[in-house]
Amino acid sequence: MRLVLIAALAAASPVLADEESIGTLNPEELTINRILEDAENGITSMTSCAAGYYITKSGRHVEARKLFSRCADAGYTGAMTWMSQLDDNGLGAPENPDSAADWDLRAAEAGDPVGMYNYGLDLIRGRGRVKDVEAGRALVDEAALAGLPTARRLQAAGYDLDEVTPDADNWKYAPLF
Repeated sequence: MRLVLIAALAAASPVLADEESIGTLNPEELTINRILEDAENGITSMTSCAAGYYITKSGRHVEARKLFSRCADAGYTGAMTWMSQLDDNGLGAPENPDSAADWDLRAAEAGDPVGMYNYGLDLIRGRGRVKDVEAGRALVDEAALAGLPTARRLQAAGYDLDEVTPDADNWKYAPLF
């Protein structure tokens, strides 16, 4: 009996060695940790980039920034607008209106209606950019023409920013002088 057990263990040992050489046999799938690991390795997809929403909503802003940054570099405009939101609100890094406007511009230049709208608001407010109401309204108009409901709402309100900005945020957009 003892010899049979020893023989069985000896026969199994090469299999164990092979398992180590082929990597993880049962990797995590469809988890936040897997998405973040893939992003660290330069692997992004539409679904992994969309999962950044859940990551930031769970309060993991630093991790969301890493994922959105990789996704933005891969050309996903939604990730660009999320990077803007994170920078504009100081989530996962200090508040940075200039960087937020850079992300909005990048998304707008890529043809994203949300990017156009947000960059238009940046220009109208003069947040992160020199104030240029005319250029800002033109971008809002482009976003509305592309079908963005919020842009159409702002147009219908005569570009009154109170229509699209919660009054709790008025302090943020008030002139500094």
